Amino acid sequence: MVVLSVPAEVTVILLDIEGTTTPIAFVKDILFPYIEENVKEYLQTHWEEEECQQDVSLLRKQAEEDAHLDGAVPIPAASGNGVDDLQQMIQAVVGNVCWQMSLDRKTTALKQLQGHMWRAAFTAGRMKAEFFADVVPAVRKWREAGMKVYIYSSGSVEAQKLLFGHSTEGDILELVDGHFDTKIGRKVESESYRKTADSIGCSTNSILFLTDVTREASAAEEADVHVAVVVRPGNAGLTDDEKTYYSLITSFSELYLPSST
Repeated sequence: MVVLSVPAEVTVILLDIEGTTTPIAFVKDILFPYIEENVKEYLQTHWEEEECQQDVSLLRKQAEEDAHLDGAVPIPAASGNGVDDLQQMIQAVVGNVCWQMSLDRKTTALKQLQGHMWRAAFTAGRMKAEFFADVVPAVRKWREAGMKVYIYSSGSVEAQKLLFGHSTEGDILELVDGHFDTKIGRKVESESYRKTADSIGCSTNSILFLTDVTREASAAEEADVHVAVVVRPGNAGLTDDEKTYYSLITSFSELYLPSST
C-alpha cells in the first residue's frame, strides 16, 4: 500500500464528492439521469409551491445572463394565459435544465433545482447514495485523531447533505463538520479556498484537500492548501506530468496521520 503522510500542520481534511468519496458512475448514471427523466413531472407537481417558483426565478435569471451563448434556452415570464402558457413555461424550464446539463454546467440555479429534486427522491426512498468502501472507516479514524472533515463540492450544500444523510451506509452526516458549494466560489479558483479557510477559521496550509480533478488541485495549491489527487475507477485519466507532480492516492486508507500514532 502506498502511504501518503499528512503534514503535521494539517487539522482539516476537505473532501470533494464526485470521483473522490462517491463513484462517478453513481453521479453520471443515477443522479443526473434522474433529473432529466423527472424534471417535467417534478415541475408539474410542485409548480405552485414557493420553493419551486424561486427555483424557476433563479433559472430564468441565469437564462437571461446566458442569452449570448450558443444554444441557450430562454425561459419566458408568465403572461397569464392559463394552461397553455404554463405548459410552455414548464417546457422552457425543462429545455433550459437539459441544455445546461448537456454542457455539464455548475450554475447555482441549476444546482438548486437539482438539490430540491434529489431531496424529494431521497426522502421518498427512491435512491440511496453510494460511497467507496474505504471512505466511512477512514473518515471515522480521522475524526478520532482530532481532524475536522469538510465537504467542498459543486453540488449544492443541500444535495451534499442528502447524499450523506441517505447513503448505503445509513445516515453519516455526523461525520462531516461542514459543507461548501459554489456559493463560496468555483472550485477551479484559488480565492475559493482562501474563503473556505476563512469560513472554517483556519489557515489555508492547515487544510488537506482531496479531489480527483487536477484543475481544482492546482487552484487549491495556489492558495497554499495541501492537496492529494484521488485516483478511482471511472475517473478521468491523468497525464504523466500530473502523475509525477501530484501526490496520488487510490484509497483514503492510504493517508497516514502522524497524530494518530
